Amino acid sequence: MTIQTVGIVGAGQMGNGIAHVFALAGFEVLLNDISQDGLDKGLATIRKNLDRQVSREKITAEERDAALAKISTTLTLTDLGPMDLIIEAATERESVKSAIFEDLLPHLAPHTILASNTSSISITRLASRTDRPEKFMGVHFMNPVPVMQLVELIRGIATDDVTFSALKEVVEKLGKTHASAEDFPAFIVNRILIPMINEAVYALYEGVGNVISIDQSMKLGAAHPMGPLELADFIGLDTCLAIMNVLHDGLADTKYRPCPLLTKYVEAGWLGRKSGRGFYDYRGETPVPTR
Repeated sequence: MTIQTVGIVGAGQMGNGIAHVFALAGFEVLLNDISQDGLDKGLATIRKNLDRQVSREKITAEERDAALAKISTTLTLTDLGPMDLIIEAATERESVKSAIFEDLLPHLAPHTILASNTSSISITRLASRTDRPEKFMGVHFMNPVPVMQLVELIRGIATDDVTFSALKEVVEKLGKTHASAEDFPAFIVNRILIPMINEAVYALYEGVGNVISIDQSMKLGAAHPMGPLELADFIGLDTCLAIMNVLHDGLADTKYRPCPLLTKYVEAGWLGRKSGRGFYDYRGETPVPTR
């Protein structure tokens, strides 16, 4: 099937990035969020990022304007029902994602493909909550979506070949590269990345090094573009903790036990950049380590 219209659930960091790349590639996009403020912020971020691409001569002003014209918004989830493809990009909690798909079910067109941008949760399990597990896939974009080239495609146990081929074609139209991942907890990227971040938090927790020394060591000693604690703040500490819990529960291996310090930061509401504090304090002119 040919996908032309795309509905996106969630206008946050991931959702607005996904809307950005689809609109720029010429798809008609309908962006949904639970609040008008969320939609307004999402659109503002899309405009800012498109303007940045124009200033860097990645796209033209005409391409920016055409992309913005492709994006519509709605506060009503069920308005997404007729779309060819619906991508859920809500918070990394299975109960929230399942509820979204259950609310959508009575309003879906027969041909609609469902997808989740989950970074760790079982695609097979999410698909089983719908009436079309054969038309359900994991489509995991990397953050920031307009910049990162990889998209993980994850088939559930029931996903058919037609759906997989359609999503591969979509990724190609976006100018990105797909990696096929099996439906195991956290898939490929986060199965490797998030435990590394968790180990960096353990190094901080145990006093092996402070925030600056840990991040500098990985940037200068391993050529990482960002230190692991800086990256955790960028991803969101709540998301990192959620993925570690999925790994720990799903694989039943103690090596995936979330660091108690990571849990403490999340309980304090210190979630990283989005909350103003995490392993760094972002409320001043320059970030300052909090530990």
